Amino acid sequence: MTSVSPIAESAVSGRPEHWHQINWGHVNRTVRGIQIRIAKATQEEDWRRVKALQRFLTRSFCGRALAVRRVTENQGRRTPGVDGVLWSTPEAKRRAVGQLKCRGYRALPLRRVRIPKANGKERLLGIPTMRDRAMQALFLLALQPVSETRADPNSYGFRPERSTADAIMQCYMLLRKKGSPQWILEADIKGCFDHIDHQWLVDNVQMDKRVLRKWLKAGVVDMGRVWETVEGTPQGGIISPTLANMALDGLEALLAEHFGAKGSKKLRKHKVGLVRYADDFIITGTSKELLETEVKPLVEKFLAVRGLTLSAEKTHVTHIDRGFDFLGWNARKYGGKLLIKPSEKNTKAFLTKCRSIIKSYNGARQAHLIWQLNPVIRGWVNYHKHQVASDAFTRVDAQLWQALWRWARRRHAKKGKRWIAKRYWRHIGNRAWTFADDTVDVTGTEKRVKLIYATDTRIKRHIKIKADANPFDPDWELYFEELRQTRMQDSLQYRRRVNSLYMQQSGRCVVCNQPISHETGWHEHHLTRRVDGGSDNLANLVLLHPTCHNQVHHQHLSVVKPASLEAS
Repeated sequence: MTSVSPIAESAVSGRPEHWHQINWGHVNRTVRGIQIRIAKATQEEDWRRVKALQRFLTRSFCGRALAVRRVTENQGRRTPGVDGVLWSTPEAKRRAVGQLKCRGYRALPLRRVRIPKANGKERLLGIPTMRDRAMQALFLLALQPVSETRADPNSYGFRPERSTADAIMQCYMLLRKKGSPQWILEADIKGCFDHIDHQWLVDNVQMDKRVLRKWLKAGVVDMGRVWETVEGTPQGGIISPTLANMALDGLEALLAEHFGAKGSKKLRKHKVGLVRYADDFIITGTSKELLETEVKPLVEKFLAVRGLTLSAEKTHVTHIDRGFDFLGWNARKYGGKLLIKPSEKNTKAFLTKCRSIIKSYNGARQAHLIWQLNPVIRGWVNYHKHQVASDAFTRVDAQLWQALWRWARRRHAKKGKRWIAKRYWRHIGNRAWTFADDTVDVTGTEKRVKLIYATDTRIKRHIKIKADANPFDPDWELYFEELRQTRMQDSLQYRRRVNSLYMQQSGRCVVCNQPISHETGWHEHHLTRRVDGGSDNLANLVLLHPTCHNQVHHQHLSVVKPASLEAS
């Protein structure tokens, strides 16, 4: 009797029997193909076709496998829900794919987690079970093409390829000129996630209504008791940010209807513009009266339909000369020139966190303290490096030096200043005072670890995404390729990738076979487009001249990696 291997079995059945047998390239391409079709149907407002394609995606093996992969590879994969179940083994993940079915599905209550906020209040998070998370991830795959196609152009929160840096750059573009609006309505929605009207979501979100109702009415386990949820979409759910965005989408179109569309005389008169990141947003205008008497009531009416209200303590009108805080930055005009700097509140919170780390490592080795501080410093610096942050970086370095000096003095109260300086600081490069330590890694190799200094980071303006760009529209594929390349050029990872491709191709363009140089320039081309599920792996990339790259996309030419390159 001939035995059948697991691989052979999977080949006969058409579906892999084991998690590690799944062809993820095929899975991604299949899902992206369906998502593109959903986005196209949404553009045409063919809602019957949208519903059919969504149903097909949520019931497909590829969609279910990708949903399980997402929830088992993200940061919350080790956080269980109320059932205490985790999918931590390949066998459990493969079984989970078969469990993602709509028939008989019942959402379990969420586990309440309280996260302290900077203002002393608490942020309430709801942790779904692994199965509920995977179901949300699955239906998000089908919903996201719709939400991206219908989203407000200047909404930047919880959307692919968009970030806070894009939002603040839009503020800069709105306010930088001499004739730009001078008044700003700073708005914040009171408990946005907690108060969205359930019926509005059911009536207006283009997805399976039965499944959506089950999530919204699942309830919350808190203090050993199950509490009913009558409003809101809980923070912590994978699909919650998208639902919140869809609830707020349409505000920009409403403002354009009343105060003028882009390029109109009416808009030039009122200068009403919106920049939104999740539930935080600003609206510009020509006068304080316009914002208070016309714009604000219109916004309140828009939100009331969705069960939402503006926060009285965080909503006010201010002049650009006084400045305003938005997303951790302060935007203000000094003598008619707009400068965007790290806000005092944000800088203070960062320094408080660093001082807390330093204090908690009072008896630890210097290297361990550096390893704890570096990620915090790197994250804060990278967040602010696109704006006018040189003075803030200098001040932060000085404050951290003082905190570290006090830390060292406490450890050696009977030692002199010269001894302490020699013990904890090194002369590295052009800096005489570098907080560093010599240590030995797990392989026995000696190495030096040093503290990151904020002033070592170069300030460079962020390249903002175009407001209308849609990652699910194939017409935008070339734009996104160029945008990613431009944003990545200063990255060491990017430089290594380009060098590898350049050496593989012997320095020549794959299309025209002519040399690639700094004079000619180059573009990265994905053999399998990202919108079709292509990856950023070297096997899926080639270097082309910019002209050749445009030619490939506009004429829909097929590019194949030479056999010698594939072998390498």
